[in-house]
This record gives sequence, C-alpha cells and structure tokens, in this order.
Amino acid sequence: MSIKEIEAKSILRKHKKIDSWFLSRYGMNLYRGCTHNCVYCDGRSEGYYVDGEFGKDITVKVNAIEILERELDPKRKRTSFKQGFVMVGGGVCDSYQPIEKKYQLTRKALELIYKHKFPVHILTKSTLIERDIDILKKINEQSKVIISFSFSSVNDKISAIFEPGVPSPTERLKTLALFKKEGIACGMFLLPVIPFITDTPKLIEQAIKKAVEIGLDFIIFGGMTLKEGRQKDYFLNVLKKHYSHLAIEYANIYKQSKWGEATGEYYNSINSVFNIIAKTYNMPTCIPINLYRDVLSENDLVVVILEHLDYFLKMEGRTSPYSYAAYSISQLKESLSKMKGSFRKIKGVGKTTENIILEILKTGNSSYYEKLLRGGKSTLFEDSN
Repeated sequence: MSIKEIEAKSILRKHKKIDSWFLSRYGMNLYRGCTHNCVYCDGRSEGYYVDGEFGKDITVKVNAIEILERELDPKRKRTSFKQGFVMVGGGVCDSYQPIEKKYQLTRKALELIYKHKFPVHILTKSTLIERDIDILKKINEQSKVIISFSFSSVNDKISAIFEPGVPSPTERLKTLALFKKEGIACGMFLLPVIPFITDTPKLIEQAIKKAVEIGLDFIIFGGMTLKEGRQKDYFLNVLKKHYSHLAIEYANIYKQSKWGEATGEYYNSINSVFNIIAKTYNMPTCIPINLYRDVLSENDLVVVILEHLDYFLKMEGRTSPYSYAAYSISQLKESLSKMKGSFRKIKGVGKTTENIILEILKTGNSSYYEKLLRGGKSTLFEDSN
C-alpha cells in the first residue's frame, strides 16, 4: 500500500437534492481509494478519478478536519444548513478502512458533527467503527445516528473472494448487533448482490434471516453494476479465476450500458425474489419513517416518501409516477404547507399523489407507504395531471 498526503480545498459535499437512500443533504470523503479492495467496487471505474491503483494506493486529506471545522460552522454560512443526515462513507472510500487507525480523520469528523449537533448516517464494511461507539452514542442521544453495513452476502467463504480486505460477514453482523444493543438504528445494504453467485434465493434468505435475528431496522437491496473499463476488467479477471463457467452468463446480462447496468429483466427477477422473501420476514425494505421523520424538512420528507414509493412499485416490476413528482417538489423554493390547494400545479402531481402529500403534511406519514414498507400489495392507481 502507498499513501499520498494532500491538502484538500473542501470536504463537505452538498447534494442538489436530498439523497433518499441515505437521507443525507451532505456527504464527505476523507480519503480517496480503499484498501478493502472489493472486487466489484465501482469506485475503481475511471469516472471516479481515483489516483493510482485502486485498492492499494490511498490519498489522505490531511487537512480535512481543519477544513471541515470551517465548513460546519454556521457563522460562516451565508445560507443555513439544510436539514438531513451528514453521510460519512461510501463513494470512493470507506471511512473506516485500515488507514483510519493511524489518521483518525473519521473519529475527529464525528467529534465536529457532535459539536455542531448534526445527525449522521454511516455506511461501512469495517468493524473498526466499534472504536467510536462512545461518540456515536452521544450523537444519537443529541440528534440521531443510523449505522449501515454493506454486504454482498452473509457467506464468509464467498466474501473472502470478493471482499478480500474486509472483515467477514459474521464479524460485521456481530458489530451491528453490538450497536443495536446500544439503542442505535442499524440496517443492512444487501448490495451489490453478485449475479449467479450471491443473488440466489437461498443466500438472499440467509441474509434476511440474519438481519431479523439481530433486530436490524431495514434492508436495502440492489444488483451489481459493471462499468466498462477498469471496473469490469478487474471483476471479470477474478470471476474467471473462481467462477469461469459464468463468463457467458455475464455476457448475456451486461451489454455495455453507459452506467454499467445489467438488463432490466435480470434486475426484475432478483428484485422479485428479494421482495417475496423480505415480505415473508416482515423486513422493511427502506429506512422506516420513524427513524427520520423529525430530522427532515416537510418538503424533503415528502420527497423521500415519494421516491421510496417509486422504489417499492419498481421492485414489483411496475411503472410509477412518484419519482417525477418527487423531483419537482425537490426543486420548490416554497414549503408545501404554504401551497395547499395548488399541489396539482406541480409537475408530476396527480390526484392520488396530491392525497398522499396531504396525508404526509397532516400526519408525518403515509398509510400507503407503511403498507408497502411492510410488504403489502400496491393497489393505488395514479391519475394523470
């Protein structure tokens, strides 16, 4: 491993709209590159502009805490911070990869987050997060913490092949159980499942059963992308070594999509399998509203719920109008509560969506959303504008 220390110009990234998967308005990468070296990681692709050899060469933003201190200081902001979680991890690095033991940038960032009273969502594969249980408990008591771990499966042998620098799934599950016992909300990102290897009904059910056993609050599921170039070449070389018989299957579902997506038919099939099993175990397939209702602004709460509804319907193989409506609402300057009576003027909002919005504004929830979250069948029909 080689380490390159740099001076960063900025750390905190502000999203143009709320990220409905992580419930975040802001994110940060304290490092670039990741020695977890997961074979399928799309951080390896050319589009992320990670210097050197991904998985071996790490860039450390040594002035990150100094910069972040200024960026989080509300006195220096011309406009107030948007409500939402600060996302730590994901993208081109895992904030708890082994180098964090030396530099402790994540630990110091959490101390700043606590100082400025922000809620935080962390996505990691590393059990090193246990080191920071003290500060995370303090943040959770003050605002809110969600801890998510990502898995391609809960099978230790398969993980050793495709996630060579990562603690085993068994170890990750133990860490999640520890944080759950401390009263912190925890979830599993079962993504990406690896085609024809970890996307089987048996392995998907094993993951869901483990999540239920330790009391996880949600599982978010997704298939794998393979972008042309470094990411795809690296993955296929490992596949050839361990599962050479699957090369033809991969050629059939990955057909040089710009975003590295597999065919829609493939995603629909694995989504259907996951959906059925998750419903059987009554496992929420998005982050439940009670974990973020009091954190988000009313407009962002509506946006997140509509985008989750869109996800639920697409998991059933259905089309949905809710994503378009959510995007339109995310661009509004005015709060929805001041626009009652004129929701139908918002692009993408029809009669059914209008009723959903009104219910969210009144109750902070959606009965339709709760039904689908817990595995109910979709029955609403969205009228056109």
